[in-house]
Amino acid sequence: MSPGLVAVKFEIFGKVQRVFFRKYTQQEAQRLGLHGWCENTPSGTVHGELEGPADKVREMKRWLEKTGSPKSRIEKAVFSEETAIQSYTHVSGFEVIRQ
Repeated sequence: MSPGLVAVKFEIFGKVQRVFFRKYTQQEAQRLGLHGWCENTPSGTVHGELEGPADKVREMKRWLEKTGSPKSRIEKAVFSEETAIQSYTHVSGFEVIRQ
């Protein structure tokens, strides 16, 4: 059991497909030590879930809102409420799901 772990779901709107957004998201999440996943949606967004210490999750949320991949254009980032978790449900780190 790890103290202060939270989970949050996200969806990012804008030019976020075919600009390596998922790859950069995975790299940033790994740099921060976060667990979770992301994938493209049929509607042209990227969505996923983050798990980790609250301060690192909040740092990642800011990155998803403001930075993204170099060629992306983020119009809007939507996040669920942060939920306290007792332990990681995504035990293998942060993954990119490809369809």
